[in-house]
Amino acid sequence: MRPIWKGSISFGLVNIPVGLYSATRSAEQIKFHMLRKGDLSPIRYKRVAEADGKEVPWENIVKGYEYKKGQFVVLDDEDFERVKIASNQTVDIKEFVDLEEIDPMFFDQPYFLAPEKGGDKAYTILREALNRTNKVGIAKVVIKTREHLAAVKPMGEALVLELMYFADELADPKELKLPDTKNIGQRELKMAESLIENMVGKWEPNKYKDEYREALLELIKEKIKSGGKVAAGAKTSRAKSTRIVDLVSVLQQSLEQAQGGKKKKASARHRKAA
Repeated sequence: MRPIWKGSISFGLVNIPVGLYSATRSAEQIKFHMLRKGDLSPIRYKRVAEADGKEVPWENIVKGYEYKKGQFVVLDDEDFERVKIASNQTVDIKEFVDLEEIDPMFFDQPYFLAPEKGGDKAYTILREALNRTNKVGIAKVVIKTREHLAAVKPMGEALVLELMYFADELADPKELKLPDTKNIGQRELKMAESLIENMVGKWEPNKYKDEYREALLELIKEKIKSGGKVAAGAKTSRAKSTRIVDLVSVLQQSLEQAQGGKKKKASARHRKAA
């Protein structure tokens, strides 16, 4: 695994040489091209001006900010250079806070931090200190010319740098029309709690797959084999109905189904033990 960059973690007078590594792998996207229906000729897009519909070459295009409807201020390369943030490749920890204090909504993109030459001891000390105190380091870091808020967290034997949203980047749920608790029936609530208890399991991320992507790839393979036609007998998924139903009845059925599943699993465990 190659580092995105090599730099350091900085807090107080301490500097720990580290490398920054991607902690996620994007699933290969299924890309589609826009084609003309008649002859499957690819569609191309042109940059045209609204005023006259004429195509505009790249050298005549500038960047503008719309500060009022229909009114723009143009920013050139010199303007962007004036506010450009230098990437000093330093994870600059400003403070340490309790992990429980941070709403998970703030977390965005994780990266691994690994020690570089001479940084093993200090890296290990920081990792174990964070583990023991249940604290995370809140830092500023520049990645790809943009400044980010980030958290330095321990994860097993690694330190993770998790990019975070700034407070003004999160939408306020108060803007939504949400129901209160006045009209909740206690019977339904108790049944819902029982259903949750019966569906409790252990978090095993590997058992969850992108079923839509797998089904779409399978359909594409079938159409390639059949010359562009859907093979006879091919299965298609149907969306579940969203009609309003009797909540008590659905909860009762779900609860009975969950309890039945638990009993089957328990019986299977007993048979294996015997």
